[in-house]
Amino acid sequence: MEKLIVYIDDADYALNILQPMLDTRSPTQWLLVGCAPRFSHHVSKWVSHSARESWRTMWAKKTFARLSPLLSQRGDQVLTQLGMPDLLKQTELLLQAHGQARVLDARRPKFGQNLGPVTTAQNRPRQTALAMIAAVAGAGLLVATD
Repeated sequence: MEKLIVYIDDADYALNILQPMLDTRSPTQWLLVGCAPRFSHHVSKWVSHSARESWRTMWAKKTFARLSPLLSQRGDQVLTQLGMPDLLKQTELLLQAHGQARVLDARRPKFGQNLGPVTTAQNRPRQTALAMIAAVAGAGLLVATD
């Protein structure tokens, strides 16, 4: 049985990435790791830790409910879990617990936010401050020429 560890933060984006993999004929064990969106500093000051954890749990249930039926329709096994802050450590723990598995990062890239790697071999291009300034200047130029 093939084992896949998939990190997700948006069900629709992950579904677009996973759709071609659903056509494989070999049985698959899917381990979905939900990476819930972070609260801003301003919100986290006013919301208790238990309320944040409750929201993360509800977010995960909704996200997993969207993906699990599609992944298990061929009889594949689907396991779910919430992501830890240190995804590298979580990947190591999951590989120790489940043995050899492929790791797929299906998190939606966000402009201006560097997503941490999920494996040590993963190479993420860093968005520098200069790239952000250039993007904002380019958008300003487009608005100015209109």
